[in-house]
Amino acid sequence: MSPSRRHEALAWVVPRLRRSRELDTVEAERARLARWHAGLGRQLPTRLVPRFARRFSVVTEVLTGSAGEFASYVITPRGTDPHRTVVYLHGGGYVAPIDPFHVRYACRLATDLGARIVLPDYPLTPEHTWRHSHDAICDLTARWAGDSEELVLAGDSAGGGYALAIALTLRDRGGTQASRLLLHSPWVDLTTSAPETERFTVRDPWLFLGKLRAYAGWWAGSPDDLARPEVSPALADLTGLPPALMFCGTRDTLAPGCRLLARRAEEAGWDLTYVERHDLIHVYPLLPLIPEARAAYRRTLEFLS
Repeated sequence: MSPSRRHEALAWVVPRLRRSRELDTVEAERARLARWHAGLGRQLPTRLVPRFARRFSVVTEVLTGSAGEFASYVITPRGTDPHRTVVYLHGGGYVAPIDPFHVRYACRLATDLGARIVLPDYPLTPEHTWRHSHDAICDLTARWAGDSEELVLAGDSAGGGYALAIALTLRDRGGTQASRLLLHSPWVDLTTSAPETERFTVRDPWLFLGKLRAYAGWWAGSPDDLARPEVSPALADLTGLPPALMFCGTRDTLAPGCRLLARRAEEAGWDLTYVERHDLIHVYPLLPLIPEARAAYRRTLEFLS
């Protein structure tokens, strides 16, 4: 099935709105991100959610990682006492904060699932690595798992990889686990070792391999950590994980990593349902007003319900 016209319009518009381009040099990209991060306010961006303050309450929790404190936002539909919690790890290559589309999607899940959504605003790279927030987010997730009748771990892009990494650590710790995993175009192999990656990136209008390799190295902190389960969870032992649903399109540099994860899941006997759509771009289920995203959302609600 060919992509819809609306998808094709967004596939052209979104990368331009995001000013997507390959990096000039690693040093220049690091300096650019440092300047950007220095000016970030890090408030929860709610402008894409109509009447947000009337419809939802927000509590800000303060988490303590190894490099200091960071926020986690708990979004709850007003007038409800949810028994289900979704811990959602946002994407952005580990260099970008929560954006309005993440909040919009989280609020849709909160409304349609009758759930609270927990959005950790984790420290970003290149200033920080996975070590600065991983344990704190594992502790946060374990606490909510203990306080909820059902806990879902979810995320998109880098956040999808982070969600899977958290699930692996919780499995290894023992104790209460997530009941489901929801992964949108997850970045699960930061080594970019899948042999198809070079071919797939040629047609991706949004993600650029030079940037991904730089971001991966900064997030890992050292070459020795790139293949760790906390950084590249597709390369880990995948046994004993909760049922999962994963979406990806084939006009996406991360598709080979998603295919690798699906193959390794089958070998491990992990119940992972992989939905791959031909010629769709990165994190297409989060894009507004396209039929492909509506279909993915219906599938998501069926899986989580």
